[in-house]
Parts: sequence; C-alpha cells; structure tokens
Amino acid sequence: MTAARTAGAPAPHGGTSWTQRIRPFRSWTLRSRVVLAVVAMLAVLGAVIGTVSVLALQSYLVGRLDAQLTSSLNRGQQRANSLFGEGPTTPQVTQVVAAPGQQTETFGVVRNGQNLLYPVILADRPPQGSPDQSAAPQTVDIDRQALLKLPADGTPRTITLGPTVGDYRVAAVPLDNGDSVIIGLPLTSVNATVAQLTLVIVLVTLAGLIFAFLLASSIVRLAMKPLERVTGTAEQVANMPLDRGDVALSVRVPDEDTDPHTEVGKVGSALNRMLGHVASALTARQASEQKVRQFVADASHELRTPLASIRGYAELTRRAPHELPPDVTRSLGRIESEATRMTSLVEDLLLLARLDEGRELDRDPVDLSLLLIDALSDAHAAGPDHRWRIVVPEAPVEVVGDAPRLHQVVMNLLANARVHTPEGTVVTVALDVDADAGRAIVTVEDDGPGIPEELQSTLFERFARGDSSRNRATGSTGLGLAIVQAVVEAHGGDVSVRSEPGATAFTVSLPLVEGAGHATAPEPMLEPEEIDTDDADTAPHEAKATEVADTSDAADTAETGRE
Repeated sequence: MTAARTAGAPAPHGGTSWTQRIRPFRSWTLRSRVVLAVVAMLAVLGAVIGTVSVLALQSYLVGRLDAQLTSSLNRGQQRANSLFGEGPTTPQVTQVVAAPGQQTETFGVVRNGQNLLYPVILADRPPQGSPDQSAAPQTVDIDRQALLKLPADGTPRTITLGPTVGDYRVAAVPLDNGDSVIIGLPLTSVNATVAQLTLVIVLVTLAGLIFAFLLASSIVRLAMKPLERVTGTAEQVANMPLDRGDVALSVRVPDEDTDPHTEVGKVGSALNRMLGHVASALTARQASEQKVRQFVADASHELRTPLASIRGYAELTRRAPHELPPDVTRSLGRIESEATRMTSLVEDLLLLARLDEGRELDRDPVDLSLLLIDALSDAHAAGPDHRWRIVVPEAPVEVVGDAPRLHQVVMNLLANARVHTPEGTVVTVALDVDADAGRAIVTVEDDGPGIPEELQSTLFERFARGDSSRNRATGSTGLGLAIVQAVVEAHGGDVSVRSEPGATAFTVSLPLVEGAGHATAPEPMLEPEEIDTDDADTAPHEAKATEVADTSDAADTAETGRE
C-alpha cells in the first residue's frame, strides 16, 4: 500500500495539487476575495436562471410547434389517402403540402420503401380559389438518409434536412397504399426566439454583474474601513524601534473599532490589550536596563580611583630606592600591568554606558584624512611586523563628530586587524566619498586568514570573542567592536563587515559635513615610513605614535580584539 500524498506535495506525472492551484487565490486581499466570491455567485446564479429560462422557453415553443405539426400531419395524411389511389405524383404531393390550413415553409415528401418521392416545401400560400395548387410548393434537395430511417409513428423529431433548408420538426405516418407521408415544420422561428432571449439574458446578466461588482466593492470597502484602521495601527507599531531605548508605546486602536459585538471590534480590542501588555513589558525592560546601565556606569566610575591608586602604589614601590628581590619586582610589574588592563576595561564599560544613556558627543568638524594618518602611525608603532598602507583623497574629507571617539573607532579596527592576523599581513586603510549619498566611507582591509562565518553575525556584540578560552595573548575583552558600532551609530553612521580567507574588510559610513561631498582622486598608497612627520601639523601625531608604542605591551595591550 502506498503512502498518501501530503497536502501541497507535487502531484504525480508532473501535475499540480489542488493546494498549489488555489495558492494564488490565497494571496489576494480579503476585499478582493469577497468581491470575487459575490460576483462569481451572481454569475453562477445568472447562468443557471438564464439556462433554465432558455430551456423552458425552447421546450414550450417546440411543444407548440409539435402540436401544429401533428395537425398538419393529420391533414396531409387525409389528403394523401384521398389522392394516392394509383400512386403519388408530383402535383398530388404538392396538393398535400398546400392543403388548406397548412402554413408556409411546410415540408412534405412521400416515402415509398427506400425511395423519397417528390420532396417539396410550401414557399408561399397560393391565391385563394386558384385552380393551380401546385404553383406554391418548390422541389428541394434534402438529406435523404435521415428521412429514410424516420419511423412512421407520428412522433415529431428534429432533423436537419440540408445545409440550405435547416432544422425541421418532422413526423411520418403510413398511408393506405403502403407508402408513408412525411410532414415537417421549420424550427427557424423557434431558434430565432431562443437566440434572442439568450442574447437578452447574457446582456442583462453582464450588466448585473458589473453593477454587482461596483456595488459589492463599495460595500466591502466601507465594511473594511475599521479593519484597515486596525491594520494601520498594527503597522505603525511594527515600524517603531522596540529593540532598545525608552519606548513610548501609546498607539492604540480607536474606541469605535473595539466593539466586542463585531468581528473587527474583537480584533481591535485584543490588539489594544496586547499592546498594553507589550508596553508594560517594554517599560519593565527599560527600567531593568537602565538600572544595569546605571550600575555599570557607577561601578566603572568608582573603580577608576582605586585602580589608579593600585597602579600608582605599584609603580612607586617598584621605583623605590632600596633594592627589591627580583620576584617582588616582577610581581609588582604584573600588578601594574593588570591594573592598566583593568583600567582599560573599566574605561570601555564606562564609555558604552554613557553611549547607551544617549549622552551627547562633541559636534565639531573632523578631518578624516588627518585622523586616519594619525591612527595608522599609531598602529605602525604598535605593530611594526605588519605592513600598513593608506589611501586618502587629496582634498580634506570632513565629518561632524567627536574627534577622540572617531579616533578610537579607527584604532580599534586597526588593533583588531593587528592582533588577529599573522606577521607580514598587509593592512590597508582607505577613505572615499559617496557624493550622491553625502557619506564618507572608511575601509580597513587586511589579507589575513579571515573571520569564520559563524562569528560574523555576533561580531559587534559585547563580550563576543572568537577565542572561547579568553586568553589575553590571543584576544582582548571583547568590547572593541561593540564600541566601534556604538560610536559610529551615535554619529549617525553604520558599520559592516565582509570576510573570506585572504580578504577581510570593515566599512564605516559617516555623514559628511553639509555642503561637502566632492573629493579629488585618492593619493597613491604610501608606507607609513614615507609620511613626512617633520611637518609642524603632523608633529603631535608622531608623539601619539610613540605613546602607543610605549604602552602596547604584548600581554597587556589595551587594544580590543576581533570578536
């Protein structure tokens, strides 16, 4: 026994299942489906009524024609029996067809065995009292086979006499001499009446369907107005940013659309109750998050002082004039190093807490070209074993923002590339301008081993690390890229990453200063050693690079790593 085919599965032999055939109908709006159902129902009803009316009229007209045919057949039989004593002749057959009471277009023929004798049709009534009764009938060419098979029982039947004659209701009766006479009346008037009625019904039905479509559309549109308002409320809530921050979920379905006695009112009332529950949950979540942020900010702020004291006392003890044992000196160095690392973590947490609270950053013009050159010089000092390259436009590219925070963004990305790539990796920093979008595009790219695909979706989350062991030598606190995203978004920008073996690129997009957006062609890629640091404007950057180099211990680096 074969298993039953599940709904929606492909039908055998390349066919389609009924669920697949009705799937396009399911994608229609409720309004369209209701209007279509009403119009389809009326179309079926009109077709049934029209068909029944046409068939009833046709049956009535054919029945009346059969009654006339029976009378004509009786007159023809009586006349033929009185005339065909020694056998029929053409004048005698015409007299049978043109007997008094016969209507025009009456057909008549005598059947003698397998022979049809003198088939004629009464084309016109002869003048009253005219001695020539044979002038009116005309001999015609007919389909003989159907008439030869016609039983002589007097029952009317519909037969097509020929392409030039048309359909006739005919009947045959036997004569006294053994022959039979066949009389027929045309169906032309019956068919014309039925055709005219059919045309009228079709036209009236089409007009009714068009009127029903317009009327149903208007009624359904009015009936759907409350549902559309409920849908608009749901869409408005769906477009609200509910994932973070203080959410004022005050949108509700209007009171007139919450009547519990109607279906739409039940939906509107349920949606309002659900929105109330969601608003309460979001308020509780926001309060909880605010408490956590406040705790992190307070704890980070309070920890800065004792950490500074620990570092100061450790350094003071290590630099005391009296001689200390080597193991004590090493222990004090480790205490100082760990305090420095802890200070960096606290500063990162404090920065994220302040950004989460929405504290305003400085809004000053920042030259990104100069900022990237400074950051690259610092990165070269911290990682001399890597190859550092930079591509910047000749003209300055300015954005409005907080220069120290933007510098931290670039430094975190460069440190991310330095810590997680082997020696000799080429790290390229590029600056470009999207004039149409009014954005400055900063790209930090390296040709290292790349980031595993399963890590890319959580790369910018806090405390997310590629090294699950959290070894300091192979990573950091896991806050570096989270800080990058938070700072960039606080500036109205966005950051993204694409990575594959041999090509990893972080792209930062920032809004340009209003009115900017034109930049000349980028300069050729330069090695950092080729950057002239003797110029007065770049002298402070050289000092920064030296400071980074002095404080970047391999085990105690404060730079954040690739998550």
